[in-house]
Amino acid sequence: MKRYRFLVNGRVQGVAFRYATQDMARTLGLTGWVRNRADGAVEGEYQGSESCCTKLAAWLEQGPPAARVDSLHADEIQLFPGETVFTIRPSV
Repeated sequence: MKRYRFLVNGRVQGVAFRYATQDMARTLGLTGWVRNRADGAVEGEYQGSESCCTKLAAWLEQGPPAARVDSLHADEIQLFPGETVFTIRPSV
């Protein structure tokens, strides 16, 4: 099991990025969260098997069809035990 915190910059708000990320994470069996930031970026965390985390990271580099990802930054962080779903959090 791995957990990552990520930050995506580009045209990633107003293009269903959070919803598509949630759908992809759930399809891969990952848990975590995603939200918009006031600076126009999208941030979140995801947790699961290393192979599924790698697949989501590759997907985040492209995003949904209407998005334009300029950069993706992800860092491995401590696991969050007991988390059971992938959610969309309120924007900050």
